[in-house]
Amino acid sequence: MRTKAPLFFLAAGIAGCAAPPPPACPPAPAPVAAPVAEAPAPIITVVAPDAPQAGPADLGSIPALPRPSPNAEVRQMVGVTDLRLTYSSPGVKGRKVWGELVPFEKVWRTGANAPTTLIADHDFTFGGQAVPAGRYTLLSFPGEKRWTVVLNKDPKHAGAFGYDAAQDVAKVEVVPTTTAPRERLAFTFDDTTEDATKLVLDWAGLRVAVPITVKTGEHAKASIAATLGNAWRPLFNAGRYAFDHESFDEAVDLLTRSIQVKATWWNHWWLAQTHEKKGDPAAAREHAQKATELGKGDKTFETFFAERVKKALDTWPKS
Repeated sequence: MRTKAPLFFLAAGIAGCAAPPPPACPPAPAPVAAPVAEAPAPIITVVAPDAPQAGPADLGSIPALPRPSPNAEVRQMVGVTDLRLTYSSPGVKGRKVWGELVPFEKVWRTGANAPTTLIADHDFTFGGQAVPAGRYTLLSFPGEKRWTVVLNKDPKHAGAFGYDAAQDVAKVEVVPTTTAPRERLAFTFDDTTEDATKLVLDWAGLRVAVPITVKTGEHAKASIAATLGNAWRPLFNAGRYAFDHESFDEAVDLLTRSIQVKATWWNHWWLAQTHEKKGDPAAAREHAQKATELGKGDKTFETFFAERVKKALDTWPKS
């Protein structure tokens, strides 16, 4: 009697697997990934916006408001010297100024806010003391009977708060005078002449004046000398223009007149080239040689022109 094969043998034969044992035939099951824990749902926090905080507004929306101590400037020409004082102008506002708001015998910025500054573009004297041209901080030591007024280099622009007596360039004793009460501090330049002026502080019934002098005559003479020392240039520039535009006769006239004012390698070299264009090699060589002599030690000549002049002297006919 035939018995039926078990079903698992039939299944193995259909798949082409050897037996026994049937469990080794099927492919190994794919590895099962470990379960991933679900991420917690994000927590969303809703924050109500803060109420606007009090503070500085946008620069574009700041209103124009008056300053308690407004900026001020006074400027004066004394001869050819430009004097300029910048300061802030405090008001009395019902207060006792001298001895209280402004203590006696203590350094004062002689104004308000930023340091009070005096600028001069020429040397000058301040209360009789020589001071070089420059920018200085004006400070003072008010007293009941006498004041000390100071010009200080103040390299850190710290004013009274960083006062260093070692940086003083002038220290002047002044006797204040009484005057009509003035609400706001003001500086003026008074009694100005060609050589002198007075720097005057006027505030709260007191007037303090410091004399300033300048050497206008010396400054004017130096300016004249500098101007005349360069008087050859306009004639040279005109002669060079005439040369560039082939107006050689006009160029000779202008360049010759430039040399008469002051001989330089510039005007001699362009006059040399002009004579060469006019067919006068002897005159051309003469002025080229003079340009070489005057150009020695001049950086511009030696860097850019010396070789050109040498080449011209080597190639231009000698007669």
